[in-house]
Amino acid sequence: MRRDHLTAVASCLAGAGLALFAATRVWAVRVEQRPGLTDLRTEQTGADVQPWLIGLAVVALAGTGALLATRGVARRVLGVLLALTGAGVAAGAVLARAGVDPGAAGPAGSAWPVACVLGGAAVAVGGVLAARHGHLWSAMSSRYERRPAPASLDEGRELWDALDRGDDPTAR
Repeated sequence: MRRDHLTAVASCLAGAGLALFAATRVWAVRVEQRPGLTDLRTEQTGADVQPWLIGLAVVALAGTGALLATRGVARRVLGVLLALTGAGVAAGAVLARAGVDPGAAGPAGSAWPVACVLGGAAVAVGGVLAARHGHLWSAMSSRYERRPAPASLDEGRELWDALDRGDDPTAR
């Protein structure tokens, strides 16, 4: 089961990073011919075409971190959220690419949208793994959980109160 945990976290982390990077690359370049002037080049990134791609990729990164901190049913629900986020990234990249003519962008005009789709698919796979098996994975150590104060806290308070009164508690 530990292998599934590492696979899911690595898949989500790599997919979200790839989608975030690919969405910020140039997907299309429009060149406008202007007689007597230099050509006007307008570059469009994936984020220019679909601004919410960046937001979904950041949600996937945050969700990956939360996979490490949650347990049980919360981790399974987070897995479903990650799967939906990954599907949203992939669908957004496909929709953005369908509506953009790469123009002078060349092969990169097609490569970055494909990379974004692959990143979204990787996040979705990691989310499905977390949704299916997340409740079986180990959680963070219990030392990070809140515990009640020890009973000796009152004794320490008495020593400080004695110091406040001007008494030396070590002279007893």
